[in-house]
Amino acid sequence: MSSTEALPPIDLGPAGQYPEGQVFRVSAEDSGWNDDIAVVHAEDGGFYALDDTCSHEAVSLSDGYVEEDTLECPMHASAFCLRTGVPETLPALRPVKTHQVTLEGDRLVLHPGTPRPDTESGE
Repeated sequence: MSSTEALPPIDLGPAGQYPEGQVFRVSAEDSGWNDDIAVVHAEDGGFYALDDTCSHEAVSLSDGYVEEDTLECPMHASAFCLRTGVPETLPALRPVKTHQVTLEGDRLVLHPGTPRPDTESGE
């Protein structure tokens, strides 16, 4: 497993199978990353990916809620920016890592360990 290097891309299948406003989990076992990855099909139509474990407590963010451009933790409601991984509400103080997601034709591809190009969290 890696926490600092990009890993091989993962074809997640047709993008059309993931409804807007939903979150799904890619296991660390499948990705080779050191954490599960929460992949979000946001309300803006974009796809985003964050480390799945909340930086405040060991809670799965993929069990949380998509609210506009954030993913809200189901336990204490910290909301993480989908683009940067930075928490926008307390109690979380530390960002979670982002991962790039691309569309290749109609296929959704996750790039574990490759931060989103517009990540501003200083990962």
